[in-house]
Amino acid sequence: MTRTDGYLLDNRQNEAGQRFDAFAALFDPTTFRHLEGFGVGPGWRCWEVGVGGTSVMSWLAKKVGPTGKVVATDLDTSWAAPAARPPVEVRVHDVGADEPPGEGFDLVHARLVLVHVPDRERALRSMIKSLRPGGRLLVEDADPALQPLLCPDEHGPEQQLANRLRHGFRQLLAESGADLAYGRKLPRLLREAGLCNVQADAYFPVTSPACAALESATIRQIRERLVTEGIATDQDIDRHLANVATGGMDLTTAPMISAWGRKG
Repeated sequence: MTRTDGYLLDNRQNEAGQRFDAFAALFDPTTFRHLEGFGVGPGWRCWEVGVGGTSVMSWLAKKVGPTGKVVATDLDTSWAAPAARPPVEVRVHDVGADEPPGEGFDLVHARLVLVHVPDRERALRSMIKSLRPGGRLLVEDADPALQPLLCPDEHGPEQQLANRLRHGFRQLLAESGADLAYGRKLPRLLREAGLCNVQADAYFPVTSPACAALESATIRQIRERLVTEGIATDQDIDRHLANVATGGMDLTTAPMISAWGRKG
């Protein structure tokens, strides 16, 4: 998900592509497992909300084939647009303000999107409205408040610094309007919206090269904000990035909660 009006994690920054690659490495297996379980296949019409990078969009395109369609939307489509080819259509779209980019979708999917959308309620209604009867909705979002630490095993100064910077990142997210406890609300919100057979699970990576890559890209992306807000000094950030680069710390992410249901 991208905003172009001061959003904390802007797709126009170079680090955005590195974040998308890390998200794909971390979360694509979980996302694809759920989508496989829905039976996504030839002829399906899918809406990928807040597309960001290309990994999910491209996976769906292979599954639906030439008889299907994948509409991939975001406020900033600069990373996805170059990969747009049939059956993929990439559109600039604000899920929290615009009408759906179509109707009768078999699948609507959003990953790490709604937590950042100012009008999340409207966005969710729009996504459900666009589904055909029997269509599937899969919403996957983080819950930073559920697990607020970057280093759960805080046993030294490197981990203490990492957790201090993660606290600052969470502070900036909250100030930008993100709901840091949104992930846990998804099952209830999907039921209240009238979806049937609502289920949910969570994925919580504890350490991996992708976690380190994500942390490095994120800190470099928000570096200026951390300094100007007085959360950290340039020296703090340089030291943290050097610590991350050693590969000797166990870095995690907020749990990603996946919730899904079917439109009656």
